[in-house]
Amino acid sequence: MKKLALTLVAFAALGAPSAFAQTAAAPAAPAATPDWTFSPNLGLFSDYRFRGISQTDVKPAFQGGFDISHASGFYAGNWNSNVDALMYNGANLEMDFYGGYKKTFDAVGIDLGAIYYYYPGSGAGGSTKIYNTELYIGGSFGPVSAKYNYAISDFFSAPNSKGSSYLDLGFTYDVGSGFGVNAHYGYQTLKGSAVMTEMNGSTPDNISDWKLGVTYTIDGWALGLAYVATNRDYSLGTAFVNGKNVSGNTGVLSVSKAF
Repeated sequence: MKKLALTLVAFAALGAPSAFAQTAAAPAAPAATPDWTFSPNLGLFSDYRFRGISQTDVKPAFQGGFDISHASGFYAGNWNSNVDALMYNGANLEMDFYGGYKKTFDAVGIDLGAIYYYYPGSGAGGSTKIYNTELYIGGSFGPVSAKYNYAISDFFSAPNSKGSSYLDLGFTYDVGSGFGVNAHYGYQTLKGSAVMTEMNGSTPDNISDWKLGVTYTIDGWALGLAYVATNRDYSLGTAFVNGKNVSGNTGVLSVSKAF
């Protein structure tokens, strides 16, 4: 009996299960995904190009905003940038407000929504108050995306320009080690008085723009270099006074971060 007891003790010491063995801690439960997400962002750009055309007289822009999204796919947000006051009738700030529904199904994504472009202070001295409202529908498959915007108001307050539209085709790819590449092609159609006169006197009712870029991300900060171009030559706002082309081919440097 004594020999059997010693054997049991030795067996327990080697790690056999016993009533005195310590129970292993249960693995921690994964953190629950919040229903609501708040994501601010900011960036500094050497030029603010909207659909290929400089909005800042070919000068730097500080930009920032935030997004609020729900797990169901609904979202809303605000984005802001300085702009050329002479181009926007006294406004030196652009404020965009948008909302919609975005969802991803495996590699396929959809995005439906509306955006309102607001320029506080525009209309100074009795000039036209600038604004624009567009509906959009977008989709993505892997690195490829497409988005279509349709103006349901006069396009940036130009008379009889409702129905102006913009098609945006994009490509974004992560090549690893923090580097990424991106490309874009856009096609803007213009209605009514939104048709602009080029520096050579022609008045086309459409504009094509494109971009090729590379990014490098470090500690959450994205450094970017992009080549931006259009097929038009426009001189608007302060640039018109100086005879400067605000839609010419250019390189844009940027540093940005999403929190």
